[in-house]
Amino acid sequence: MTKEIVFTADAPAPAHVFSQGVKKGGLFQVSGQGPMDPVSNTYIGAGDVRVQTRRTLENVKAILAAGGSSVEDVIMFRVYLTKREDFPAMNEVYGEFVQENCPSGKLPSRTTVFVDLPHEVMLVEIDALAVTD
Repeated sequence: MTKEIVFTADAPAPAHVFSQGVKKGGLFQVSGQGPMDPVSNTYIGAGDVRVQTRRTLENVKAILAAGGSSVEDVIMFRVYLTKREDFPAMNEVYGEFVQENCPSGKLPSRTTVFVDLPHEVMLVEIDALAVTD
């Protein structure tokens, strides 16, 4: 099995030494994404976890698409939040997103943890694990 690196200009370029996504043996891991606009290359939605969550999920979706996959193929999302009080708002936006992007109704699993993130403006980071054919 060979390892395939996935890259798209439709999501922010990796700022450090990692790939946007990696596929191997039917698994597709999307690296943690944040609320960065891939066009302007700037973080958006300062202080607004709803805006940040949507942008972050759209970045994950773009990487999945670049690898020939979709949200339907995701078996696990991991959500990292900086503030416990942001959970309800994040969860609402997340719920809308997965409903829109999982027409089968078979929703992925998810873990949410509370952490410090690399950039102060970031309220949320999300990664995904998908299984492909």
